[in-house]
Amino acid sequence: MAVDHGSPARRPLVPPVLRAPVEGRTWREFGYLMLSLPVGVVFFSYALTMFVAGVGLLITFLGVPLLAVGLAGCRGLGHVERARARALLGMDIRDPEPVRGGKPGLMGWVGGVLKSGVSWRHLVYALVHFPWAAFAFTVALAFWATAWSLFLYPLWQWVFPRYLNQPGISFTGDIDGRGFALDTPFEIGVTCAVGLVLVLATPWLVRGLTSVDRLLVAGLLGPSRMAARVTELESDRGVVVDTAAADLRRIERDLHDGAQARLVALAMDLGLAKEKLTEDPRAAARMVDEAHGEVKTALQELRDLARGIHPAVLTDRGLDAALSAVASRCTVPVRVEVDLPARPAAAIEGIAYFTVSELLQNVSKHSAARTASVDVWRSRDRLMLQVADDGRGGADASGGSGLAGLAERLDAVDGVLAVDSPVGGPTTVTAELPWRG
Repeated sequence: MAVDHGSPARRPLVPPVLRAPVEGRTWREFGYLMLSLPVGVVFFSYALTMFVAGVGLLITFLGVPLLAVGLAGCRGLGHVERARARALLGMDIRDPEPVRGGKPGLMGWVGGVLKSGVSWRHLVYALVHFPWAAFAFTVALAFWATAWSLFLYPLWQWVFPRYLNQPGISFTGDIDGRGFALDTPFEIGVTCAVGLVLVLATPWLVRGLTSVDRLLVAGLLGPSRMAARVTELESDRGVVVDTAAADLRRIERDLHDGAQARLVALAMDLGLAKEKLTEDPRAAARMVDEAHGEVKTALQELRDLARGIHPAVLTDRGLDAALSAVASRCTVPVRVEVDLPARPAAAIEGIAYFTVSELLQNVSKHSAARTASVDVWRSRDRLMLQVADDGRGGADASGGSGLAGLAERLDAVDGVLAVDSPVGGPTTVTAELPWRG
């Protein structure tokens, strides 16, 4: 997650409690509550009618498809409710998974609808939401109308003496009908003040009522947690496959451009040395000596490549020794502190190693830092990594940067990457991985 450290956001001049009555959000939420009653009546009437008819006809063949049609209709009305929640409540809610029939044809579709938990949740929503919609509609409309009527009373108080033959809003005090009316300047001012208090309080009441609607829509009309988890895992699997393919291409490129090219040149040099062995032994010996140097260089490249795939020190001695080796190759002094009671799962240990390795490479290449530090510790069932430097900052995990790719890799194993890097430094990158020991 990239942290924006640009110019600080300006505080609004008007406090939220005074802005709320005229904010678009308040009016949209109030409109949502006003529409909930007619929509809820339609939804409830359809769902109850189809459900009762379907259950009543279950003794015949017609009950099963009729019940399936009723549930399918509830799903269709659920699309309307989700669209209404997106438009008026600003909810980011995805459509649930579609019906999946086990067999092709009409009966397969009927079975899929009846077996789908989503369909039954839509039915429950229709039956539960209607009484709540009626309650919320009544409360919101009563408070809204009363608040604005009292607040604007000085503007329409003249209606009473002109058209109703009353000095103002009248209150009967006893059984004889004697009472009082709000007609003096003081009484009108007090009425307006009470209305102002209600006007300021009503948006928060409306917000509280719509919070219940948000829970109902998200819990009953959205995708189930299991389905959302499956979608997330499918996305993570795609990231893992892409990452593995990219790593294989990198290894192939390194072999082709590095060790393989050197070994081909070495074979050619040895062939020439063999031909010159009888004609010019000294030249042949010199060529063999050069080939020996090429062999050492090729072996070093192969060692570096193997270290990049999975270093032996990580397997043998764990993260402490492996990260110390990585830190020793960094261009700036790095303090390494690893405080782990045990070793995590091998896969998590490898991801942690390569995460720190890539972050230290960024420190060497881009940070212009004087010092850096690496801290690794366990927090409950999570492995925590933190790499910090005193460089120029400005690192950003958004877009197509290397940090963005690193964040995707961590997300594929339920990890999190957080970047705090204001311009001018310092930079702190924190990674969180599941322990899975």
